[in-house]
Amino acid sequence: MKKHQKHAKLTKPEIGNFGRNEVALVGAPCDLIQVISQKIISAFPEKNCTYIDADHAFGDSEVPSLSNNELIDKIKFFRQDKASMNDFDKKIALNDQDLILVNGNHFEAQEQLVLIHPKKEASLKKRLSQLSNVIGYVLCEDITEPFDWLIEDIGLRPVFNSDDVDGIKNMVENSFTTSYIKGLVLAGGKSLRMGSDKGQINYHGISQVDFLLNEFKSLGLDAYVSCRPDQYEDHKRIIDKFEGLGPYGAILSAFQTDPNAAWLVSACDLPLVNAAVFETLIKERDSSKLATCFYNPETDFPDPLITLWEPKGYMRMLEFLALGYSCPRKVLINSDVKVVQAANPAILKNVNTLEEKEQFLSEKN
Repeated sequence: MKKHQKHAKLTKPEIGNFGRNEVALVGAPCDLIQVISQKIISAFPEKNCTYIDADHAFGDSEVPSLSNNELIDKIKFFRQDKASMNDFDKKIALNDQDLILVNGNHFEAQEQLVLIHPKKEASLKKRLSQLSNVIGYVLCEDITEPFDWLIEDIGLRPVFNSDDVDGIKNMVENSFTTSYIKGLVLAGGKSLRMGSDKGQINYHGISQVDFLLNEFKSLGLDAYVSCRPDQYEDHKRIIDKFEGLGPYGAILSAFQTDPNAAWLVSACDLPLVNAAVFETLIKERDSSKLATCFYNPETDFPDPLITLWEPKGYMRMLEFLALGYSCPRKVLINSDVKVVQAANPAILKNVNTLEEKEQFLSEKN
């Protein structure tokens, strides 16, 4: 008998306790963890960073109260209040963060930065089971090397002095997870203005859908065509799961299929888009942004249909959908994105009608 499954089985994003890139600082007094965390975050002025700690107002007397959230510029302070915020709330609130540093004396994270402090050796031994993925050791006070028992249990890792901010920053940055890229050809529209499937138009010797898929594959990208159930049955495809939302639903469907990928999206009605265009977006990619996209001079807005969407865009698009909006351009306009100037803005020209198609082909020939 087939086991009944109450809920749909969805692919979950690879997020830790707080976010995609999280590091717990453990092994030192809380005030020193705060200071080192501030220094690390200050070394990443271009990224969205958060430091997570407990409220020490009524706790360890050696730690100043953080109730006023008085941390230096560029740091978003996140107060962990278990009474009001559950695990889901935390991940939603921190979706846009590139780096999350955690006070490991109170919370756990996927990666750990172990501070070697003379007063905390016994405490660190008690936390040995929490040291599941140590990225490095930081020597504090007069300590000159990591504890022998730590090396025996954890192994060798990069070692830095607590004042070597650049070294620690580079180590943390090397631990960042950058999402792989997949390609998506948007071909699920009904092509009412064209009168026939725009994805089947031959601009380059083969159908436009196949041409774009080949261009993706030439760059080593796994590529799919986004379409309706009755289309492209012999292709690698993603069927629209958000029906009636056009390109917006297609992008969301791709993220639902793989929420850990960055999706490089191209509409099938852009006949001048090719591998070189895709390469430009990949080269200009800023994974700390919601997306990397071209500026369209005709609309004076970023163009959403030839865009590299980062995984954090999935939740952002769902938020806009919950507010009653299904326009990907509106998401780009109102989010932190990287906008690229196209060397040839004509690549953004779409062909939607039979007249536009004939004009394009005549100009090409």
